[in-house]
Amino acid sequence: MSRNRFILLFVGLCCAWSVWALHVVPVGEPDKDYTFIDNEGDTIYIFASGIDMRHPAGNTDWYNADGSLYQSNVDEIYPDNGGYYTLQNGEPEYFYVFSYADYKANTADWELSVEPKCESTILTLSGTLPDALTYTTGEGRTRTVPRTCTISYTDLAWSEADMHWQDSAAVATFDFPNTQFYLPAIYQATDISLAIDNIAKALGLDIDSVTTTLTTPIAVKSHVTSRTEVRGKKGELSNELERPTDESVLIGSAELRIQFNSNPTPAAAYFSWRVYQGTALIYSRNDENLFEVFSEPAAYRVVCIVTGTECPCETCTIDSTEITVNISVSDLQVPNVFTPNGDGLNDEFRVQYRSLAEFHCWVYNRWGKLVYEWTDPAKGWDGTINGRPAAEGAYFYVIRARGTDADPKQGYTTKAAYRRAQLNSDKMVGIYQLSGDINLIRGK
Repeated sequence: MSRNRFILLFVGLCCAWSVWALHVVPVGEPDKDYTFIDNEGDTIYIFASGIDMRHPAGNTDWYNADGSLYQSNVDEIYPDNGGYYTLQNGEPEYFYVFSYADYKANTADWELSVEPKCESTILTLSGTLPDALTYTTGEGRTRTVPRTCTISYTDLAWSEADMHWQDSAAVATFDFPNTQFYLPAIYQATDISLAIDNIAKALGLDIDSVTTTLTTPIAVKSHVTSRTEVRGKKGELSNELERPTDESVLIGSAELRIQFNSNPTPAAAYFSWRVYQGTALIYSRNDENLFEVFSEPAAYRVVCIVTGTECPCETCTIDSTEITVNISVSDLQVPNVFTPNGDGLNDEFRVQYRSLAEFHCWVYNRWGKLVYEWTDPAKGWDGTINGRPAAEGAYFYVIRARGTDADPKQGYTTKAAYRRAQLNSDKMVGIYQLSGDINLIRGK
C-alpha cells in the first residue's frame, strides 16, 4: 500500500492517560503532523504528514471497525479513512482515522451574504461545503467529529471611562459545516470574516476564510447618561439636606437640574423622551437629548426610546432605556442656639432644609426691633447688627417658607389664611410658618 499524505484528526479522551493507554500510536509530531480530540470517548486521529499507525509491541493483526481483517502480522499500517482496532488481552482497542485533505474546505466558489436585522444579524454561506466528518463505531453508532468555524467582525461597545461608543472586536464560534449563522445585532458598518476551521488551526495549517461587508446596519442602541448640576463642592459643609454635590446624583433635594444624553449608535434616526411621575405621563419630547428641571417631590421615570428607519418590522427598531429620579419631600429644621465666636463651628444661625421653593426669615431683639432678615435658606445670620457683634442672649425669629411639594394655591401671607389651612392638616403639606427663640452664645 502506498503511503498517502493525509491530515488526521484525533479525538482522544479528556484524560491524558486515555490517549496513551491505547497501544496503537501515531507516527509524527503532535500538533504538527497530527492532532486529536475526544469525541464521546472515541479516539480519532488526523495527521498532517501521512497516516502512520504503529504498534509498539511489534507485529499484530489489524481489523476494520466492522470486524473484518485489515492487515495481519505487521507492526505498522498506513490506513485509509475509517475505523480500526487491535486486540489487547482479547479486547478491541478502537481508533478512527480521517484524511483532512478529503474534508478540507474549498472556498473558491464560496459566497458569504449578510442580512442585518434589528435584534440579530444573519449570515448565509453558499457554495461547495465539505462533508461532515462522520464515522460508525464498533457498536454500530454513527457519530460526527466536532468541527468549527470562527466568525469575526468589529462592533461597538460603550466605554464608561471615555463615555462614548468605541470599536470592539467580536468573535463567535459555530459548528461547521453549516450554511446559516445567527449573530447578535451589529450596530455599525463592518467587515465580517468566516474562517475554517479548528482542525487546520490545531495543525498549524493555513486557514481558509471568506469575507463580506455589512454596509448599512439597522440595529439601534442607546446608552443614556445623565449629568446633574451640582450645588457646592462634594464634602463641603452645607445646611441643605441631600444637596446634589455629584453629577451622578439622581436623588435628593429639589430642584435637580439634569442633562440627559441618549448617546445613540449610528443607525438611530428618531428619539422620544417620556417623563412619568409615578405611572402618569407628564410630557414627551422628540429631541436627541433632554434637559429637565425636577422640583416637585416625587418618583419620576425618564424613558428614552431610540428608533431606526430601515427595519422591515414596525417595532423591532426600538431600543428603550429607563432612568429613575427621586426628589425628596421638603423639610425645615430650626436650631435654638448658635455660637458666632469664629471657631468655624455653628458660627451662624442657619436652618437645615430640603426642597424649599420659597424662604424668608426675620430676627427680632427682645424689644421687637428687626435686626436681620434673609431670603436664601442656604445663608444665615452671623450674629452682627450693622457690622457690630450683637449682644448675647435670646432673639426671636419668624420663618415663612414653602416647600416644592406645597399646593401652589396655598399661601401664608395672612394669619387668617394660615389659620384656615391649620383646620385641614392635609392642606399644610410643604407650608412652614415657624417662630421661636434663637439663643446667641459667643463663648470662647
